[in-house]
Amino acid sequence: MVAAIRVHRYGGPEVLQLEEIELPPPAKGEIRVRQKAIGVNFIDTYFRTGLYKAPQLPFIAGNEAAGEVTALGEGVEGFAIGDRVAYVVTLGCYAAERNVPAAMAVKLPAAISDETAAAMMLKGLTAEYLLHRTYKVRPGDTILVHAAAGGVGQILTQWGKHLGATVIGTAGTEEKAALARENGCDHVILYRSEDFAKRVAEITKGEKCNVVYDGVGKTTFEGSLDSLRPLGVLASFGNASGPVSDFNLGILGPKGSLFVTRPTLFTFIPRRAWLEEMAGRLFEVVASGAVKIAISRRAPLADAAEVHRALEGRETTGAVILTP
Repeated sequence: MVAAIRVHRYGGPEVLQLEEIELPPPAKGEIRVRQKAIGVNFIDTYFRTGLYKAPQLPFIAGNEAAGEVTALGEGVEGFAIGDRVAYVVTLGCYAAERNVPAAMAVKLPAAISDETAAAMMLKGLTAEYLLHRTYKVRPGDTILVHAAAGGVGQILTQWGKHLGATVIGTAGTEEKAALARENGCDHVILYRSEDFAKRVAEITKGEKCNVVYDGVGKTTFEGSLDSLRPLGVLASFGNASGPVSDFNLGILGPKGSLFVTRPTLFTFIPRRAWLEEMAGRLFEVVASGAVKIAISRRAPLADAAEVHRALEGRETTGAVILTP
């Protein structure tokens, strides 16, 4: 029997239930992983509430983890028992052990610990596709990162700075603003007390931003558009404040022929060549020290509901991990 957090109905954090489940041998093309660390991400709350629908109920929550390979399914090549691996897979990660499609796992280099991997795979690969694929950041660009003290925000800020961009971040409190500055933000805007679009215009002397990375959603969407220079790109990759609705495509022209995209990591990583390239770039930038992964909270798997409450209450900064 294996301990796992299952969801039998959509709802609040209380629907996360610790249970014992039977785990079958790995199927063809799968590896069995004994989890060492499990990442917690805001997307986990989307599945829990039903904003993103799971394939079926009940389901095991969680979308990233790291651990050790303990068994190989038929046809698996490139992995061996004892290998350290990390992965991002839709659902099933809040468990002590699990079977994972081998095509979605990558081997961990010695320089990356299990905890660091679990804390960064989803967030770090998200930052990779945002910075290198959705809009390729170049030296001299000006970028706006919402929730710059959050898990993805901290990586975007450090990596964007490493790429030579001027980084403007938003934060909700002075404490989070200080953290954003520590991670390389050139300017930080307190969005609760300031009009961030107006401040962006002031900071940039009217030039505004090449790209806005917006994981907040509903409450920041219009201001994000107003923070872009002509032909700028809004990458709306999350809904922390709720989903964007009733979007009038016609406003993009008068605002400067803007581009808006709603990318998702799970479009990129099923392509094995892309996954290996993205993970390799992430491992390299973290191992070099250019991007540091801060783990702000560790909790046992049984405390998943409490961790979700803190996450939705915006009480966390950086990465949060669960340990089986």
